[in-house]
Parts: sequence; C-alpha cells; structure tokens
Amino acid sequence: MTRAWVLGTLVGIGALSLVVSGQVPAGPSAKAIAATKIEKVKDNLYIITGSGAADMEAFSGGNTAVFITDAGVTLVDTKLAGWGPTILERVKTVTNKPITRVINTHTHGDHTGSNEFFGAAVESVVHENTKTNMARMDEFKGAKAKFLPNKTYKDRLTLGSGKDQIDLYYFGPGHTSGDTFVVFPALRTMHTGDMFAWKALPYIDPDNGGSVVQHPQTLTKVLDSVKNVDTVINGHIPISTWNDLRDFRDFNADFVAFAERSLKAGKSVDQAVKEYTVPARFKGYIANVNPQFGGPKPNLEIAYKELGRR
Repeated sequence: MTRAWVLGTLVGIGALSLVVSGQVPAGPSAKAIAATKIEKVKDNLYIITGSGAADMEAFSGGNTAVFITDAGVTLVDTKLAGWGPTILERVKTVTNKPITRVINTHTHGDHTGSNEFFGAAVESVVHENTKTNMARMDEFKGAKAKFLPNKTYKDRLTLGSGKDQIDLYYFGPGHTSGDTFVVFPALRTMHTGDMFAWKALPYIDPDNGGSVVQHPQTLTKVLDSVKNVDTVINGHIPISTWNDLRDFRDFNADFVAFAERSLKAGKSVDQAVKEYTVPARFKGYIANVNPQFGGPKPNLEIAYKELGRR
C-alpha cells in the first residue's frame, strides 16, 4: 500500500475506513456533512470547509473555494467522491448561478473526488503534470477518462478578467509534481491546496512527483513572485494569512536543514526521528497532524533519499 493510495482513499464514515482505490466511497457521514459549512471569505468568494486530518470521522477532503463570477461559479477542489451533492447544496445557499468551471490544485482523491459529479461539460483546469497524474488514477480510466481535465497550463494561466480574474501559477515540485496556486487578484486571496495544508509537517507524495527538499524552495518562489495577496485558503485548515505562509515556508526549510545535518552526521532515520522537535519559534505548529498524513519519519525517509542522490 503506497502513501499516495492512503491519502486518496481515506474516508470518514463513522469510523476511520480505508476504501480500496477505484471503489466508490460509501458516502459522507452525518458528522462530516455537519462539519462542512460554507463560509464567506470576501465578496463573491466562499469556502466550503474541509477538515483537518486529525478527526477522520469528520473528514470530507480539502477546502473547496467557491468563486462567483458574472459567467457562473468556479470551484477550486471537489473533496472526496460522493461529496458533489453536498457541495452543490452549499453553493445554492449563496447563489443560483450554475457551476461552470472546476480547478483542481493537485491530483489527490480528497481534492478531485467529486469532479465526475459536475460532468464533462464544465471547464476543468489543472497543471499539465496533474492531468498526467490523474490519468493514472482508476477514477479517471476507461469510460471515466472523459472526466479528465480539458484545459491545462505549464507555468501560468489567466482565466477571466477584471473582478472575475483568476491567475493560476506553478512554481515546481512540493506536495506533488503539479501543485497549482490559485489567485483571485481582485480579492487579494490565494488557494494553496495542500502545499500549505496545515501547521504541521506536510504530506509529501513522491509517487506523484512530490519533494521534501524542493517543497520550501517552491514556497520561496511563491513568496517572491506573487504580489498583493493577504489572505490564504489552505488545503484543510481555516483561513490563514500571507505571513502564515511565510512561516510555513520557514518551518519546512528548517526541517530540511535538520534532515541535512542528520544525514551528514551519519544518523539513521529512526535516530533522527527521535531527535526531531518542532522549534519553539514556530508557535502553534506540531510535527504530525495524523499518523496517516506525513510526520517526521516519512518526511525524513524521503529527504534522505533525495539528499543522498546529490
């Protein structure tokens, strides 16, 4: 069982369950539905909350952004399979406009799982690497290949204009090989997907091109290149700020430096895991949000492999 498989198929259905890849999940739990609210971020921009990975009984997948434009509604990420009806119900509480576009920040099933519900006719946009990754998923093979995204980009793509403008950016590997940063420039807001999922060590998916070592480097490019953003929609936790994103980059850069020192000192992964503690300056941070999602050991294993190839 790969770590990528686990992330794409964890579903809260009253208790933590592992759903075999390719099967349709049994559906959202009552607790998960109750926890999944629509909240205003700024004018015409909302999030349908996901969950942190700590409470798997309430797990629905990532935060879904709802951007209301003159032409219709753009969704960013669609949670797990089975969540389409709930997403649509939440959207209808704030607008009667149709959903015309879906953007996925990356390939994982807790962010792409309900794409199929919204049909093949909507505009579906991802980074080119993410489409390649999605094409390997059972959920997008065979007859379901028609639900693969119908628009991709390489480095940057602008959709719409004026108050309805959306800018998509790709800056390099991190969580996966195709992580998109979605910016709503008129609202000074950015959706990071799982490049900033929570205030803990990230889940890195090398099976889909992710990199522990390059993750903070990619975040540095974001911080240096994207301007006039003050609000951040995270992958799973509540709304954050631009300064929070900077702190998260620093937190991950500190961890990579720790991995480099430990490897140079000849320490095993297990020895390094025992020695790792979250530096006191990163208030509110923890090492591990859930044993299924990242943490010191898997991140050190990946980092050692990457650093050892240098």
